[in-house]
Amino acid sequence: MAAPALLLFGLFGFVPLVGVAALSVARWDGLGSVGWAGVTNWTSVLTDGATWQSLWLTVKVMLVSWLVQTPIALALGLFQSPKGRLRALFAVLFFLPLLLSAVAIGLTWQALLDPSFGIGATPGLHWLAKPLLGSPELALYTVIFVIAWQFVPFHALLYQAGIRQIPTALYEAAALDGAGPVTRFLHITLPQLKYTFVTSTTLMLVGSLTYFDLIFVLSGGTGGPGTATRVLPLSMYITGFQAHDMGRASAVATLLVVFGLALSLLTTRLSGFTRMDSQQEGM
Repeated sequence: MAAPALLLFGLFGFVPLVGVAALSVARWDGLGSVGWAGVTNWTSVLTDGATWQSLWLTVKVMLVSWLVQTPIALALGLFQSPKGRLRALFAVLFFLPLLLSAVAIGLTWQALLDPSFGIGATPGLHWLAKPLLGSPELALYTVIFVIAWQFVPFHALLYQAGIRQIPTALYEAAALDGAGPVTRFLHITLPQLKYTFVTSTTLMLVGSLTYFDLIFVLSGGTGGPGTATRVLPLSMYITGFQAHDMGRASAVATLLVVFGLALSLLTTRLSGFTRMDSQQEGM
């Protein structure tokens, strides 16, 4: 029964990964013949300070995005969990950013953040008339804000579903014992959301390694200003398709895969996600 899924995964996942790993030890400009490069690409990538700067920016985007998105998504999931027409309408409207393409979102926010014609030109909002995407100090955090705007609804939906799975009997029993809303949240809601939290965190952290299209549009395809937003996926694109060095770009891509796999395994191991005992045992 699993054969079709394994076949598709092998065809579209494993085979391209093997091809990228093979190209990482080859010399190719994307058009001509492929030559053998040995470990030259890897030596060049691992000794290049720009690679480590891009990796640091990637980790920074990952951590700051997690710190921003997690509490907001949890709060919105908690707000949306009770059933009601207004909450249902809010959930539908709030989910719309996730349905838009990253290119459309990038172009929209690029226009909105324009210091001359964007939202900063609105009376009362002149304090936003700053080159947020053109400032080396603010550009990365502006990108993280746009990323959060796009993906918070998805994680809020995860938390909403997790909260709705918690038996109401737990809250009723706690209320009878005199527990207030804060106590019920800390001692019932949060512990019951353990695996939802792990799932959301894993998707958020590993997904941060694939941010390319949105940053590409917001930075004009350069990772600028300067290299302020040149995360590792964007560095890979610039190396491969602008510098025409597919070998080094493939080495960067392989590095991304290894880093993402290690991060995912570390998250699941530290969280105990592989031992998914029922949290409703005995009910």
